[in-house]
Amino acid sequence: MNDESTTQNTSNHDAKGNANSDDQYTKELISAPKEKKAERIDTRALKDDAAKREKTQPLITRIVKAIKAEKKSYTELIINSEPLEKRVALLQDGVLEKFEVERTGEAREVGAIFKGRIQNLEPGLKAAFVDIGEEKNAFLHYWDILPAAKDNTIEVVRDNKSEKQRKREAEKITVKDIPRLYPIGSEIVLQITKGQIGTKGPRTTTNIALPGRFLVLMPYTGTLGISRKIEDKKERSRLKGILRDLTLPEGMGIIVRTAGEGKKARYFIRDLHILLKRWEVINQRMESTKKPACLYVEPDIVGRTVRDFLTEEIDRVMVDKKEDYDTVMEEVMKISPRSKSKIHIFKDDIPVFERFNIERQIEQTYMRCVPLPGGGEIVIEETEALISIDVNTGSHKNKNKDGKDFILQVNLEAATEICRQVRLRNIGGLIILDFIDMKAKKDRNAVLARMRREMANDKAKNHILPISTLGIMQMTRQRHSESHSSGIYTDCPYCHGRGSVKSSRTMSVEVQRRLISVIRHIRARDGHDKEIALRVLLHPTNLERLRQEDEDLLLEIEQSYGARLSFRADPIYHVENFKIIDIESGQEQR
Repeated sequence: MNDESTTQNTSNHDAKGNANSDDQYTKELISAPKEKKAERIDTRALKDDAAKREKTQPLITRIVKAIKAEKKSYTELIINSEPLEKRVALLQDGVLEKFEVERTGEAREVGAIFKGRIQNLEPGLKAAFVDIGEEKNAFLHYWDILPAAKDNTIEVVRDNKSEKQRKREAEKITVKDIPRLYPIGSEIVLQITKGQIGTKGPRTTTNIALPGRFLVLMPYTGTLGISRKIEDKKERSRLKGILRDLTLPEGMGIIVRTAGEGKKARYFIRDLHILLKRWEVINQRMESTKKPACLYVEPDIVGRTVRDFLTEEIDRVMVDKKEDYDTVMEEVMKISPRSKSKIHIFKDDIPVFERFNIERQIEQTYMRCVPLPGGGEIVIEETEALISIDVNTGSHKNKNKDGKDFILQVNLEAATEICRQVRLRNIGGLIILDFIDMKAKKDRNAVLARMRREMANDKAKNHILPISTLGIMQMTRQRHSESHSSGIYTDCPYCHGRGSVKSSRTMSVEVQRRLISVIRHIRARDGHDKEIALRVLLHPTNLERLRQEDEDLLLEIEQSYGARLSFRADPIYHVENFKIIDIESGQEQR
């Protein structure tokens, strides 16, 4: 048995001095970066920094807060722009509560409106596949073609249906009527509600919704309503009066958003005017284009942030790029001129996300293990079918570990952090939570109540079930797009996303098994007098195993079958791959 080895010099330097200076890093660079140990970020220090920044607010703002005796969090929006991506962070008392990222060149799918053509109807799925002029056809469920069912989160104030809508309503169209009303080849206008994830095309609906700052325009519903999240009775009554006075084309509908709470009538009139002009432009594009095409895309992340997040609760907005600062100011002047004093441009030399300790907090959102304040931890695993989250006590600081409240304390801390991580990571779909077992029903209910309270303000719809007899909690969260980690990471090209490779022992077994099979086939074909000389090409790790622990087994193969074996190792070969070559012919033997 002979060994051969090859070494390849992958570096090509102009000067020997430079090569020598870089060699010290080679050992580190050929290995994967060491995974950082998850360390709990000191939220007290973050809150102290935020408190200092709060004191720099204008005097009038602080006086108003003092008069109102408000004890709300100091809330900041930080917008960071780089050549390849834009990031937005929402901080509450310095702690990262929401994080969004948009990469240059990425399609803004969710909310986009398309003119499409029905390509195929699938009765089994009760769905249509629609050509929208993109690479993948859109998925349109029959239920999403029907007029929207009554939404319990909206209180209808006024009916604005057209005669055609009333007639269609009287017909009581069901799912069975869809293939007749929308045959293959029919043109249809639809809106993406869920972006393309993996190999699945975007999910769509025909119930178009155009969000503004204070209103949502629903061009095909014919009803005017108010969000039930606005709970104050007097305010609801005031808003109903404003809605009844608004002039709206017949057949259209609008919904008052929570951001409209406390706003004067002129804000709604201005917002409605902007939305109607936008819909007019979409209609013109719809009529002028004959082929499936995109009619409207949502604003970029900066525009969406101003529209959806710049509420009265935001105390300060920090933007680090002049162009984005100008864009924000322009939008703010349209929708809420009073908020312009909150907008600031960041001029420090230190990057804005580092200055506000956001980078360290974002790093944690990509870690598998997240530490809890008391010393426990949660472990988050993303799979194709679901997300699993496990709660561990770790080295919890509670000294009385036999105390009845110890497990409850860990689980309550975990529930708060899980909800935060779910929002930060943009995790959606089915989520399975494995809390530490609790015997008392009141403890299990306390954890459920904490989960529901923490998820109550999440913009994505969610549903949380009580803890089962197995100690498992199940929840679902609406998924509009891929999680942040899906955009940051790609499957490992070495292990194809498995996260592990075959051991050297397994590879030794496979090499020996293949050698015996090849030799036997050669003997059966060419007879026992044939001289057999084979070379095995493989990874050095596997050769090491064969040369050390399994050398006797290889010698036995040579002696038993009358074959001569040699081996050639090269680190560029994949650890799970090997080839057996006939030395005489140079051909691979299988």
